[in-house]
Amino acid sequence: MTTLAIATAPALNMKKICALTDIPRLGARVVKSAHGDIAVFRNADDEVFALLDKCPHKGGPLSQGIVFGTKVACPLHNWNIELASGCAVAPDEGCTRHFVVKVEEGAVYLEV
Repeated sequence: MTTLAIATAPALNMKKICALTDIPRLGARVVKSAHGDIAVFRNADDEVFALLDKCPHKGGPLSQGIVFGTKVACPLHNWNIELASGCAVAPDEGCTRHFVVKVEEGAVYLEV
């Protein structure tokens, strides 16, 4: 897993973190921030999502989970977490913090 640095971008409160191609399809990269580690995911459709890198169940590292569709499976106990909201899929309950992320001209920006 690669840790990414945050660079300032012209957009309001958005920081350029990497190129889209720096995040593997169905994978994640970790961004260090004042909020803690943030996992930035890319799914098979090149959609990008950002969550606090902690499962709401036992704090497992979501960045090490398996991405499928718009969900990630926690590597510790296989909880499924919605990438868009950070919420666990029923019957499990709980949410992890999600962050605004966008892709513009091949670059990934994160609001922190």
